[in-house]
Amino acid sequence: MPVRSAGASRTELIADATLALLAERGMRGLTHRAVDEAAGLPQGSTSNHARTRLALLEAAVRRQAEREAEVLDPTAMPDPAAGREHLAAGLALALHRYLTGEHRRLLVSRYELALEATRRPELRAYYDAAGARFRQPLEALLRAAGSPAPERHTLSLVAWCDGLMFSCVAGSYHATVPTQEDLRAGIGELLRGMLPD
Repeated sequence: MPVRSAGASRTELIADATLALLAERGMRGLTHRAVDEAAGLPQGSTSNHARTRLALLEAAVRRQAEREAEVLDPTAMPDPAAGREHLAAGLALALHRYLTGEHRRLLVSRYELALEATRRPELRAYYDAAGARFRQPLEALLRAAGSPAPERHTLSLVAWCDGLMFSCVAGSYHATVPTQEDLRAGIGELLRGMLPD
């Protein structure tokens, strides 16, 4: 079934089709021809935009980061001065959005890209730069909220969120979607161990 995004450029359309294929078929099912078919484009269109597999994967990583930013916008978090509970509520809302609907497929494509980045150092740089777009604002939030060790606390919070998302999308809790309140409670417990009263 062709992937069509209203108002998307051809580059975005190709990258979106690549992400959809990664979620549906995995890395082994990703070919330039398959992307053309999924995007509903004439054969050869993907090759004209991304001549190599690496160029196609780099475009996918960039688009993955753009689409994740629409769901997990750390700059839209509550003011850290409002307290831990408001911060926990903002993070819980972002996580809940990610764990519901079509956003779950974005997680699957992210896992495919992450695994491929472990095998391709040239892709690793793109992947790490995309991840920094989320880590850096989160670290700034924790610093502003009074964290005495914002770098370490960011790692702990990101690891907790990543672990929860993996468990609920691909792991042993794949059939479970925690409520927003459950997520808020879990994040709140974590933040209580990091931030001063």
